[in-house]
Amino acid sequence: MLLDPTRRQFFGSTGLRLGSTAMALMAGRAAAQPAVRVHPPLPGLPHHAPTAKAVIYLHMNGAPSQLDLLDHKPKLIDHFDKDLPASVRMGQRITTMTSGQARLPVAPSMFKFGQHGRAGTWFSELLPHTARHADDIAVVKSVHTNAINHDPACTFVMTGSEVPGKPSLGSWLSYGLGSVSNDLPAFVVLTPWWTSRGAAQALFARMWSNGFLPGKYAGVALRSVGDPVLYVQNPDGLGRDGRRAMLDTLGQLNQRTFDRYHDPDTLTRIAQYEMAFRMQSSVPDLTDLSKETQETLDLYGPEVKKPGSFAASALLARRMIERGVRVVQILHRGWDQHGNLPSEIRSQCFDTDQPTGALLTDLKRRGLLDSTLVVWGGEFGRTVYCQGGLSKTNYGRDHHPRNFAMWLAGGGVKGGQTYGETDDFSYSVAENPVHLNDLNATVLHCLGIDHGRFTFKFQGLDQRLTGVEEQHVVRPLLK
Repeated sequence: MLLDPTRRQFFGSTGLRLGSTAMALMAGRAAAQPAVRVHPPLPGLPHHAPTAKAVIYLHMNGAPSQLDLLDHKPKLIDHFDKDLPASVRMGQRITTMTSGQARLPVAPSMFKFGQHGRAGTWFSELLPHTARHADDIAVVKSVHTNAINHDPACTFVMTGSEVPGKPSLGSWLSYGLGSVSNDLPAFVVLTPWWTSRGAAQALFARMWSNGFLPGKYAGVALRSVGDPVLYVQNPDGLGRDGRRAMLDTLGQLNQRTFDRYHDPDTLTRIAQYEMAFRMQSSVPDLTDLSKETQETLDLYGPEVKKPGSFAASALLARRMIERGVRVVQILHRGWDQHGNLPSEIRSQCFDTDQPTGALLTDLKRRGLLDSTLVVWGGEFGRTVYCQGGLSKTNYGRDHHPRNFAMWLAGGGVKGGQTYGETDDFSYSVAENPVHLNDLNATVLHCLGIDHGRFTFKFQGLDQRLTGVEEQHVVRPLLK
């Protein structure tokens, strides 16, 4: 394909001088633009004074059992192995995985619960490190969602819609508020491995996708093994100065293309090339944990030095927040426990509980918890009735979207409380229901955004994270 005349003229007149021009630009760039933000917020944002500057979202992919972790139902022991009463189920849908069972036997949790903090919040024995932060945590027991299967439910919890193609929460925040850091993306995703032997639901890129927003707002997934970002390092024989000169040349060509065709993806490419160049220095420093004290490493637990562990991911999340990253999303797999739940959930909590508690401790002692909103949860809950064989020490649970538990801490959240309540079987919300998009509206509010005014025009509609239905900020959760 021949170059257009304008581009040929460009090469002919400037090609020999691009190297020296790029070096001159490099020499003057730092002095000329010391305070320019590469990724600034949109004009007019935030809408109001935020209580949080950043979000760390801990997503337990596969749906953790609220009955075994946060929704204490001691009276269920009286219903062990009895059928779930029809007056509780009320003919509501169940998945095909248990619809063929002759019975729906009630399976009380085998784990002990205890009360923690000034308000006596109930936590399972599987979460001792998280429970120590009861006074900073608001447990929401009445979250509910629309989807009953993982794919649409995960899409919903991350994008506010079951329909693929919408931006994720992190992308919305990246688009609206940008990043304080010029050397790291505004939105970073970590996908640690898990120790449970159970099958794990797949993760898919739409959970951190930009959807219809420009591509530069997509989450950047750091790899857990090998180089955190593929090809971010220069190949052998190419130094930093040579890479800078090449990118300056490429940037000029892309700018000319944009001036001609006005394709916004061209600007996205320019921004991605520039961010990749800056990440060559920032990412190795970010992922180098050798500068952390031994006390800090011990705080996060024995797995912290293993690349790709949840512990290492939690520590990296704190380091990213310190460096100005706006949103860090950690997705931990393996929580889809249809059978052998007691053994598998122990493994999952071994992976995550100590690092989660350490993250809260670390943020708090560094003065970061007040400005960082931490969110923990899954895509839906688990059933009170058992899937498959039942004993007092072994059982499985099916999908349950009607109610499940999540918690929030920091960033303007009023800790030391439990919000919402479920019925005696943890089957339906009994008071203060919280739709997932109510929770999304609350997250946006903490970061200074009015969810109703935060829109993006697409396909003739003013699209928003919280959808077109009426959603509300859950104000009792806030200080």
